[in-house]
Amino acid sequence: MNKITRAFISVLRQGNSTRTSATLLGRQLSYKSDLSLDKIYPNARLQLYTPPPPPPSSANKFSGYIPMDKLEITYSRSSGPGGQHVNTVNTKVDVRFKLAEAHWIPEETRQKLLKVLANKITKEGYYSIKSDVSRSQQLNLADALEKLRTVIRAQEVEVAATSEETLERVRRRQERAARERLQLKRSRAQVKADRQGPGGVDF
Repeated sequence: MNKITRAFISVLRQGNSTRTSATLLGRQLSYKSDLSLDKIYPNARLQLYTPPPPPPSSANKFSGYIPMDKLEITYSRSSGPGGQHVNTVNTKVDVRFKLAEAHWIPEETRQKLLKVLANKITKEGYYSIKSDVSRSQQLNLADALEKLRTVIRAQEVEVAATSEETLERVRRRQERAARERLQLKRSRAQVKADRQGPGGVDF
């Protein structure tokens, strides 16, 4: 066993704590910059973290949380300008889900959506939203999800009841507009009648 092999085996036996300072033939085996994340944030966990869903709202309102595992997301080629990038990258996003089974939407709001979106729901019960506003998958996905939130929240807006005074005012305006329209028609008919001669010929 030569010197290089023995040195290499000794390095492998060392722990992670001494691996950064181990040398082989006068050369440092591994190097970490002073700007590496584990040195800047020594106590941080450099792992992706998905926060849990928020607790259900006491007012039975949509919280804005959309569970991604309940959606079917597909990507396709986008249309419009973009050069060769359009022909090589699938950036268009199609988000769809079964609206009747979307229990993450409050029951009352879901029933309203089923009535309002009846013409946009497929025979299988899927409702889809598409987005291709940008050349980025992530931006298009974020835009599609925001569109979905807007559609859901639009059904939760409470419309104030119209007062009797307002209804009476609208009725009077409609009657006045109808009278003015009939008066204008009579005046136009009289003008046409005056243009005709004794024999009924329009000069």
